[in-house]
Amino acid sequence: MPVASGAPLTIVKLGGSVITRKREVEHLRPKVLARLARELSEGPGTPRIVLHGAGSFGHPGAVRFGLARRPEGPDAARHRLRGAAIVSAEVRRLHLAVLRAMLKARDAPWSLPPSPLARNRAGELVAFEEGPFASALAAGATAVSFGDVVPDEEWGFSILSADTIALELTRRLGAKRVLFVSDVEGVLARAPGGGRRVIEDLTPEAVAALSPAPGAPDVTGGIRKKAETMLRLADLGADAGLISGLRDGALSRALRGEAVFGSWCRPAAR
Repeated sequence: MPVASGAPLTIVKLGGSVITRKREVEHLRPKVLARLARELSEGPGTPRIVLHGAGSFGHPGAVRFGLARRPEGPDAARHRLRGAAIVSAEVRRLHLAVLRAMLKARDAPWSLPPSPLARNRAGELVAFEEGPFASALAAGATAVSFGDVVPDEEWGFSILSADTIALELTRRLGAKRVLFVSDVEGVLARAPGGGRRVIEDLTPEAVAALSPAPGAPDVTGGIRKKAETMLRLADLGADAGLISGLRDGALSRALRGEAVFGSWCRPAAR
């Protein structure tokens, strides 16, 4: 179901690492969020979906209650239900902050929580309803969703990441550009002689060589999983880029189609 207007669709994923401090529980970065909301609002008036991660609002609880892995033990179902309810409430507090920032920036965000629209099986997405997103876009709104806890046919509940939602919406609605806005300049790899460098052109070989990065808890697969998602997006015909949300104006320029430093995977190179 492509976007009804025929205009190219852009999906922007605001990473939890850039709008929150992931090493501190429920710590918002209000100034960064406000600036990114302004850059979104001032961008071209093409159809746009905004997604955001859970950051320090959802990841600690997801780790604590094991929502990204198979439940184990006699009390697993009850423990998991309690955890799902807690993490769901925590993520919605962040979601409300994102909506408020976008409203203050004079955008028209339309909230679409994924839990009623999606279903997992053993932690993998098996059903998704894109109709509400298409309807919001047709009405001229900015559809806004987020990584969430969703029903799981085998585990009861499990995590659905915003990156997976971006991939599914690209497949179903035909997005032409997907921007991942992070707290780093791009996908980092070890450089000769030590240190790290940004991989500007993502290839399957470069992604396969990535190693898991240490740091704050991440229940959605970390940077390697994100890079693999970017490869899959390019296979679907979308430009996929990972850029820094801490660099003023980078998101604005990327929304206008300008060249922005970061890691990119483009259909022409696949």
